[in-house]
Amino acid sequence: MFSLLGTLIIGLIVGAIAKLIVRGEEPGGCLVTMAIGVAGSFIAFYLGRLLGLTHGHPGTLRPVGFIPSLIGAIILLLFYHWIRRRNR
Repeated sequence: MFSLLGTLIIGLIVGAIAKLIVRGEEPGGCLVTMAIGVAGSFIAFYLGRLLGLTHGHPGTLRPVGFIPSLIGAIILLLFYHWIRRRNR
């Protein structure tokens, strides 16, 4: 239970910082910011696994770390903005 709560709190912080770094219009409030941070952590996990830097199972809901999660959230937001501009 504490692992899930910790993941959500870290996700909220990481998502908020990523939104501050990548300027633009993102939909949603607190829950979307939290989802961006948690998704950024999973992106960082899978990129790290692809590069051979991380190991383990993503279902444990353990964040890979603050900086990698932030980088993953920034990548997610940049991808979102790229798709949004492309569809206009």
